[in-house]
Amino acid sequence: MSSRKWFWGTENGPTSMVDERTGLLGKANGVAPQESRWQIARKLLSFLGPGFVVSVGYVDPGNWATGLEAGAKYQYELLSIILLANLMAMLLQHLAVRLGILGEIDLAAATRKHLKSPWVWVPMWILAEVAIIACDLAEVIGGAIALKLLFGVPVVLGILVTMVDVLFFLSGIGSRGFRPLELVIVVLIAIVGCCFGIEVWLAKPEYPSIFRGMFLPDLSIFQEQHALFVSLGIIGATVMPHNLYLHSGIVQHRLGMEPPREAVKLATWDSSIALFLAFLVNASILITAAAGLSSVNSITSLEDAAGLLGKALGPVAGVLFALALLASGQSSTISGTLAGQLVFEGFVRLPISPWKRRLITRTLAVSPALLVVMLSGEQKVNDMLLWSQAVLSVQLPFAIIPLVIFTADPNFVGEDNLPPKILTMIGWTIALVLIALNLWMLIMQFGFGVEVM
Repeated sequence: MSSRKWFWGTENGPTSMVDERTGLLGKANGVAPQESRWQIARKLLSFLGPGFVVSVGYVDPGNWATGLEAGAKYQYELLSIILLANLMAMLLQHLAVRLGILGEIDLAAATRKHLKSPWVWVPMWILAEVAIIACDLAEVIGGAIALKLLFGVPVVLGILVTMVDVLFFLSGIGSRGFRPLELVIVVLIAIVGCCFGIEVWLAKPEYPSIFRGMFLPDLSIFQEQHALFVSLGIIGATVMPHNLYLHSGIVQHRLGMEPPREAVKLATWDSSIALFLAFLVNASILITAAAGLSSVNSITSLEDAAGLLGKALGPVAGVLFALALLASGQSSTISGTLAGQLVFEGFVRLPISPWKRRLITRTLAVSPALLVVMLSGEQKVNDMLLWSQAVLSVQLPFAIIPLVIFTADPNFVGEDNLPPKILTMIGWTIALVLIALNLWMLIMQFGFGVEVM
């Protein structure tokens, strides 16, 4: 085999953005030339949905905590981290699509299948559950804070409400099929996007500074421990491990609609469009904080941020913030609960009714939130949000590494469906970079006798 074929997967090199076999913009496996644009659009529309369900995890309240903290303390400097994290997410969600469609198996089930010893797969399952609990923790807290801002509901009661309402929602709308669920989530994401679009307009940011922060960052800022911690939180809040489990499972709802490679291409467009919109929302959150809260230096809570935005940009800004937070919390709790079901079923293989699994997932997420609020008070809520995102970032390699391995394994996706080597290499690079960043954060946080300049 020539080195050119080994690297690109073909003797002629790349024929599209990545490779024609990846299903991104391939020619040989792409849309037939004789199809009209309307037919192509109808195909794409039929595949839109799973990517948006996944994307709500990228605009959950955990992103708000890290984005607001980054914008208020470092202005526009960490926009580059949001961009980098989003590009990572697009590639990783593409790999999840490949596993789900070409392998017809989700990441949790594939991990259990590959790691037969319980001494190995049980810790992996526990890590996945911890990540989902950390994710749910942020979503539950965000929804509770939104209820307090809008209706004056105490945080403890709001936490209980967010536990119950998602169970009723999934039992009602979810029982009618997956498509209505997708449509509801798209509407909730649209509410979040519109609210923050108005917030940015009200904030009147410095657009040259936005460009510099996005594409010409000051790398010396990452020598500061807190900047690295917030950056890891952004990555953990953006590239979320539970989304890899979720996407590889729910994308299988599109199996049989198109040939597998065509389905991979369409599903990748679905997730890429959704994640681009999520990127705009996350960037808007940071930009709003940088422009409207630059004199604050640090955000103590989401509730505090709403009040400060209301003072800086007008009362409507505070209301829009709370409304967007409620929509974000509600949509992301739905996706988190669905991910919990997939992880439990894939690893444990026990027949359990969906409502029981949802109840277990919600209880595990609500319990630590209630405990902290009751023992330490509502002022500790924002600290929980930041730490939950750091936990997600630490767990992320344990989801990425199996995903990269399985998508490059012919036993899972078939000999003819292996990705080009460059795609696998990028996946490994992302995993190794995240591991290095996490180790660096631990050294800076706890010392270990190492002095960090």
